[in-house]
Amino acid sequence: MSGRGERLGHTRRERNVDVNFPAQGQKRVSGQCDQDRVPFVRSLGCLIMLALALAAAACGPAMDPQGRDATPGEWRDFEGSWNAAGSRRSISLGTNRRGSIIDLRGSMLLAGPGRPGVGFRSEAIALVDSETGLLGRSVWTDERGDQVFSELKGEGTAARNHIAGTFLGGTGRYAGATGSYEFSWQFVIEAEDGSIQGRAVGLKGRVRLGQAGTGGSRP
Repeated sequence: MSGRGERLGHTRRERNVDVNFPAQGQKRVSGQCDQDRVPFVRSLGCLIMLALALAAAACGPAMDPQGRDATPGEWRDFEGSWNAAGSRRSISLGTNRRGSIIDLRGSMLLAGPGRPGVGFRSEAIALVDSETGLLGRSVWTDERGDQVFSELKGEGTAARNHIAGTFLGGTGRYAGATGSYEFSWQFVIEAEDGSIQGRAVGLKGRVRLGQAGTGGSRP
């Protein structure tokens, strides 16, 4: 034994048991570490639970972009834009009178808090008489494949191009849809081979959806 002058921090063997003494100036910190570890573990657990909640929300059903799904039986006002391209085949019906068949396909975007959806693939086919006007049908298809059908009527000439649409029902969430919309058609391209391109100006309307899931009606 080296005597009472033995410096702290060295290992001293007593009764065949090794006892380690902290060196001078050192503090026992194991208890403090245990105390610090508790709030850390709790914080880590909260972060894990928050991450799981966010993941569950991301995997849930998509919400209506306006924050709510369309409610059956509620009138919903909307406005939007429609750009389309297609073809026109015409025949002469005498002096200054023509008959045409128009086939258009394009993209429709709706706006406003009451819109029944955001984007649609819109198709329309119509018979146009330059004297009596336009009569046609249109189909809008949303990103889920649900469709809404409508009837088109209008004056159908360059000078008188106001067109009115009447909803005839649909499929999925648009089953039993009723209402109407209107716009003026503006041609952008009218080629000699019958290719046409245009857009709807002042598109607006209102729709009331039926009970979703009850089946659809086709025009």
